Amino acid sequence: MTLRHRRTISAALATALAGGALAGALMWAPAANADAWRDKEYWLKESGVTNAWQVSKGAGVKVAIIDSGVDGSHPDLKGVVVGGTDVSGAGAPNGQKSIGANTEHGTLVATMLAGRGHPAPAPPPSASPSASASPAPTPPPPTAPPAGGPDGITGVAPEAEILAISTWLGSPNPGGKTDQEQIPEAVRWAVDNGAKVINISLGSTSPDWPQSWDAAFLYAEQKDVVIVAAAGNRVGGNVQVGAPATIPGVLTVAGLDGEGRASVDSSSQGISIGVAAPAEKLVGGIPGGSYAEWAGTSGAAPIVSGVAALIRSKWPEMSATQVINRIVSTAKDAGAPGKDPIYGYGILNAEAALKNDVPVTDSNPLGSIGDWIRVHRRGVFSEPEPAPVASPTSAAPTLADPTVPVAKTPATMDDALPAAVVLGFGALFIALVAGAAIQLRRISKNPPAVPEEPETGALLKVDPPTRT
Repeated sequence: MTLRHRRTISAALATALAGGALAGALMWAPAANADAWRDKEYWLKESGVTNAWQVSKGAGVKVAIIDSGVDGSHPDLKGVVVGGTDVSGAGAPNGQKSIGANTEHGTLVATMLAGRGHPAPAPPPSASPSASASPAPTPPPPTAPPAGGPDGITGVAPEAEILAISTWLGSPNPGGKTDQEQIPEAVRWAVDNGAKVINISLGSTSPDWPQSWDAAFLYAEQKDVVIVAAAGNRVGGNVQVGAPATIPGVLTVAGLDGEGRASVDSSSQGISIGVAAPAEKLVGGIPGGSYAEWAGTSGAAPIVSGVAALIRSKWPEMSATQVINRIVSTAKDAGAPGKDPIYGYGILNAEAALKNDVPVTDSNPLGSIGDWIRVHRRGVFSEPEPAPVASPTSAAPTLADPTVPVAKTPATMDDALPAAVVLGFGALFIALVAGAAIQLRRISKNPPAVPEEPETGALLKVDPPTRT
């Protein structure tokens, strides 16, 4: 799939994260230590994750991340990425080359999901001994640092393993493959290589999906794999949930602000939403060993995927249907009573999902792609169909709930745009820190509904923060 309309931003520093063009503005701040990033992970406590760790930390579960590639050499991901592939034709065979319009995106997702942190720096050497003192013994040869540690990012499932699947989305793919080819290939590869959970922090501006995706998502359902997808962000043009988050059986994640309410910018709305999780003031690792602040349902999704991994580790024989049911049935109700298009079944409660008694059900509360295909694809040819065209300015559906956040109107485009699949859903900002913070903010109030490539500039590469 190609974009028929592209704008560019000329700025000294610019980037586009999934639907929202971001421009660079330098904002200086005091140096940050790596362990300061750990302190910013408020969702670990507020979503009940730290208490859920009393039951499980995700050991033995493989989670596939279909994204822009994952930097497995990041200090917080050493030993975490155990396999991977590239489905774009432009990445590395192991999925660990960061590619596409938003190269940092996959590593942000991976560290939030299964980061293990890293050891604290060694203390400085003591003062030199006096001339009369005995010489110090020869130190042993250095050894590789142990996995995990008190610094850096700890993911929701720090003992889970990652399968990195790189895709090229959001800009023309030099590898030639469209999203109609990449997404189903990625899902099938994940299933065939042992993933018990698949995280998809990407989406489109349309609720419809290409017919070419049907078989892959049905395959995952038949092989008992949990698929978690991000709902999208209003700030990125997603005034309603778009595919693949609309596919029946997928656990779709909406976003919360820092106060635990439905986020106005970093969320969307729709009947397919299953649960809501934090989506603002997020932090994660980026390629090269650095860290970033970000926002969006792309970050809420791996929080929920991590909880799914905790459950599958605790109960390896539990079906995907039961895992999803356990997550949504233990969520804290919010918004309109019962399931609603803003919070779904409610706000994620990881502790309850791991500790509560939950009635057994034989049906996925979020539906079945198999049932949907039997009803909606009867008599339809099996050839892949073009992705649907959606207007990025389409209005959100009228909802009865008076507390629905007001959606921002996406920018009007000169030409109709394909409902391109993009990464990240328009994070509000990124802050790279290495002695000072570089904050990248949006240029305009109404970013376009598809990512733009900057005419000049790119994300700055910085050294990992050091302990002071």
